[in-house]
Amino acid sequence: MQWAEIKALLLSAGNARLTGEPVTGILSRSTAGPGAGGPGSVFFSTGGRRVRLTVDESAPVTIEHKGSGVAVLSTDGITLPGKLEPAPLHCPGQAYITVSGGCIYHCKYCEVPLHEGKRKTVQEIEGMIRDNIDCINAISLTSGVLSDPEEEEEYVISVVKALKKFDIPVGVSIYPTGRTAARLHELGVSEVKFNLEAATGRIFSVMCPGTDRELIMDELVQSAALFGKGKVFSNIIIGLGETDEELECCVRELASKGIIPVLRPLSPSGELKGRKRPSASRLIRIFRMHSRVLLEEGLDPAGALTMCSACTGCDLVPGRDDAI
Repeated sequence: MQWAEIKALLLSAGNARLTGEPVTGILSRSTAGPGAGGPGSVFFSTGGRRVRLTVDESAPVTIEHKGSGVAVLSTDGITLPGKLEPAPLHCPGQAYITVSGGCIYHCKYCEVPLHEGKRKTVQEIEGMIRDNIDCINAISLTSGVLSDPEEEEEYVISVVKALKKFDIPVGVSIYPTGRTAARLHELGVSEVKFNLEAATGRIFSVMCPGTDRELIMDELVQSAALFGKGKVFSNIIIGLGETDEELECCVRELASKGIIPVLRPLSPSGELKGRKRPSASRLIRIFRMHSRVLLEEGLDPAGALTMCSACTGCDLVPGRDDAI
């Protein structure tokens, strides 16, 4: 079985039961997105490829920690030797930092509005980077919207300015205002990600009330012109009710504009806790479509320096999980 097929099985399960030695210092916890406030997760890697799984004692996937990060993953008759990677700032090799942990919007798949999230100070974020500078090669910033998008943008920009001293690539993913792309480009940000979230406008209007999909698309198009082909990304969640045909249409629209879609399997949470994760067969089918479309448009996520396509833990990523 190819790695992409194994990873599809793992992403469809989403969780893993940890056994063996304690995982002190290896467990990662999310403060943004669907996994916010959860029990934590681990990054398992084998053969230079990686998957992120949420810790769950009832999970069908088992990871036995032998000690010192050495681990063995088992599921459905598959046994993989590998390692558990430390993720001091949310993911291996990057500082992936949530600036504001609260949000005024109530996207149905997201846990963030259900928690009293706080905003990190600029000094706090600088300290996080400084304390981990020897084990990171990029900084990625994301954020909820604490009071309004314009105020949030100003605050994130103040963070970006403070982090320029570290002289490593910075990626930013926030809810845009209409001038976000131009301002971030002027600051020297390496990559941006503005998330369309849903494959269609119809599904978006149900899942993300109060937000503006056309605004996000406009910012993505502006970003592609400013940052260049392959430096702009957008998350699309798989499993919100879209058909494969609708998803492919969305992928093709973004890719034709020089934007790399990041296809994220639904993690049932928020108001969607009762939903099922996408099946492994659907994930591998979509991965092949995704790979084909990106090849046709000359886009390669393997060139990503920051954020999700550089990490690869939560998604099947063409060019990283399999050759495009």
